[in-house]
Amino acid sequence: MYSISAFGGPQGHLGMMMKTFVNKRRDITEAELMDYNSFCQLLPGASSTQTLTLIGYKRGGVVLAMLTLIIWTLPACVLMGAFSFFLTYINERTLRTAALFRFVAPMTVGFIAYGAYQAFKIAVHNTITRVILAVSAVATFILFKTPWIFPILLVLGGFVTNLSDKRIPQKELPSKKIKWGNIWLFAIIFLLAGASSELSRKNNWPSRRPLNLFENTYRFGSLVFGGGNVLIPMMYEQFVARPESQKLIHRNPNIIRINKEDFYSGAGMARAIPGPVFAVTSFMGGMAMRDKGTAMQILGCFIASTGIFLPSALLVLFFFPIWHNLKKYAVVFRALEGINSVVVGIMIASACYMMKDLATIAWTDIFLNLGVIAGTFALLKFSRLPSPVIVLICLLLGWGWSFL
Repeated sequence: MYSISAFGGPQGHLGMMMKTFVNKRRDITEAELMDYNSFCQLLPGASSTQTLTLIGYKRGGVVLAMLTLIIWTLPACVLMGAFSFFLTYINERTLRTAALFRFVAPMTVGFIAYGAYQAFKIAVHNTITRVILAVSAVATFILFKTPWIFPILLVLGGFVTNLSDKRIPQKELPSKKIKWGNIWLFAIIFLLAGASSELSRKNNWPSRRPLNLFENTYRFGSLVFGGGNVLIPMMYEQFVARPESQKLIHRNPNIIRINKEDFYSGAGMARAIPGPVFAVTSFMGGMAMRDKGTAMQILGCFIASTGIFLPSALLVLFFFPIWHNLKKYAVVFRALEGINSVVVGIMIASACYMMKDLATIAWTDIFLNLGVIAGTFALLKFSRLPSPVIVLICLLLGWGWSFL
């Protein structure tokens, strides 16, 4: 149910996780969720996917973590993969202005605001964390489209709260045992993907395009910080901008390329469906293989989906046990204060940035959007309605508004 109703990207997803897995199911505590989210912000890849994977890992080990990952990513990947087939049959103008999704954007801001409110109660509790929150919120809002702002703020937040050791002194010695299996697997796949992609290009192998596609998406999943807002520009550069270079086409005439209009359609559709924004790669994989027939197009969707989410899973399951041990160092635990405060600041900035984008010339639209934001927040805070019901209410409001 969470997988088919989670709108809003990582910041919006956190608010729904609070509602579903903390308040309703009590799989984890609020403090644990904030800890997981802070840890995942430090890793490349899809942070909301990694956080959910850790919830499954806590409840049932590696097996349940993998099942959680599959269940979370499957609906969005299937929808985006199917969209790569149906794109030519859908009127793009009608899709973008579909009344059903009229209030999805302000609803998403409401979820982000609720997540920030819940996180604020846990993470911000003294002067230094309030200052970190304010600075990180302002910096994120101003530099929202700059990918390096996220890791820099997280590092600085952890550094600032370590300037004093009075609040959290060192108490226990950490464990030093480390299991290296996942990180070796991650590195081996990374190297093999790069080598096979380059060999297939130079030798013009028949299987070169699937190999190139896997290398591209696995590299994105291994290196992208900042979520879908960073992933989409990187994919645009790889699949749209680079193939326009005549020099590159001469060197590699079979380079993967996606039409600019198709790319924008897929990127827009990814914002209108529930689940991880990273599922947009399923659409891109299908478009990259569309001229090879139906079977190859399906294979492209599968390869791209696997390539983007596999490194996230390997990294989070390797580093989390280490993170658990490192937290026993007071210096790391003190850093969590700052990191959690930065995360709340990023969420507040995200909500404000999206509210800015919702502003239109028509005052009626502004007040409607503000009403949906406030209503979503109120339902999350004061009612026991599950998140899917709130999403359905907003979808029905959009559909009903079209008749007025």
